[in-house]
Amino acid sequence: MNPWLDIATDTDFSIHNLPFGIFSTGKDAPRVGVRIGDYVIDLEQMRRLGLLEIPRHVFNQPYLNTFIGLGKKKTGAIRLLLQEWLIKPESPLQKHFNQIFHPVASIKMHLPVRVGDYTDFYSSLEHATNVGKLFRPADPLVANWKHLPIAYHGRASSIVVSGTPIVRPKGQIIPANSRLPIFSPTQELDFEVEIGAIVGRNSDIGESISTAKAENYVFGLVLFNDWSARDIQRWEYQPLGPFLGKNFASSMSPWVVTLEALEAFRVSTPLQDPQPLEYLQFDGKRNFDIELEVALQTPNQNTYPISSTNYRYMYWNLAQQIAHHTINGCNLKVGDLLASGTISGPTHNSCGSMLELTFGGTQPIKLDFNQNRTFLEDGDLLTIKGFSQKNGLRVGFGEVSGKILAAN
Repeated sequence: MNPWLDIATDTDFSIHNLPFGIFSTGKDAPRVGVRIGDYVIDLEQMRRLGLLEIPRHVFNQPYLNTFIGLGKKKTGAIRLLLQEWLIKPESPLQKHFNQIFHPVASIKMHLPVRVGDYTDFYSSLEHATNVGKLFRPADPLVANWKHLPIAYHGRASSIVVSGTPIVRPKGQIIPANSRLPIFSPTQELDFEVEIGAIVGRNSDIGESISTAKAENYVFGLVLFNDWSARDIQRWEYQPLGPFLGKNFASSMSPWVVTLEALEAFRVSTPLQDPQPLEYLQFDGKRNFDIELEVALQTPNQNTYPISSTNYRYMYWNLAQQIAHHTINGCNLKVGDLLASGTISGPTHNSCGSMLELTFGGTQPIKLDFNQNRTFLEDGDLLTIKGFSQKNGLRVGFGEVSGKILAAN
């Protein structure tokens, strides 16, 4: 498909992508848009021009939830119509170009969905093994890890859109060689490379969703950074798991890439041994080949690549995560977020967190001849980028970033 619109050949936002997000221009209210190249297509303006027969309240919204709630049949039809008109000469999009298209440089992006509930999984075998070795070298995986997708319930209220500064959190930590805690800003601020799935369909309380039907409940994917205060987390996590070490902030990329746009990039899930219980068994290719790159910009504006991993490595796939999440009858709602958990690969440079890259802070990353890092410092800007590429097709997510500010 060759669009009449002039866009870069290596753009994340090709005609094969067309992700959805929430944008605003100047003093105008936030509304639904679609990204193509360096432009945003204004769906509310298309509706006003009579090009889309959609109820008035759908596009003129500060979140995608109402639009997503239309269902995949309708949202997918809009995406396909845009693809058709972007390759058709003299299409309505071309005729009304100045009214419908906004340069990316002129708009502001917002959090794409109102997140009702947020679940964070722990589904990377490499990540779980790397972290486990720091505490249990001889037996890094806990007994249940290869039998079910472990997860915890996170805090939806502190999820922010990419570009929002992250204030260093405070809490109780245990100093070295001490048995008593002190109150302090975290000294071990970390990132976690993740992919987030946006729920696109409600389920009922008491309903269990099978792996065969699970992806019908996913609207699309985003990049996600689960910021973590490791020293606060280490003191608090027993016996009930993450709390203040996690809930201070999580960052989400602004564009939601639909599962349909990622169809060409499906890959097999890694071998699961032992075989999971029947409700977690599945057919077909359920992982996605998404390259993930992490870069750290220091306060002096120098930028350093520090990790490169891939979503394809995930041991527990998205369909299994949803099946397990709902097996007890827990219901899902449109806009809920299911985060993958830290994505790490088989090599050291594919680790998805500073905790792993620095072996628990014992071996700093050398950035250049006079700078290194064990954990993130004030003024650091951490950016995660993600994209899929195959046979001339490219579908990307853009980026999710956050700059660390000193504790209040």
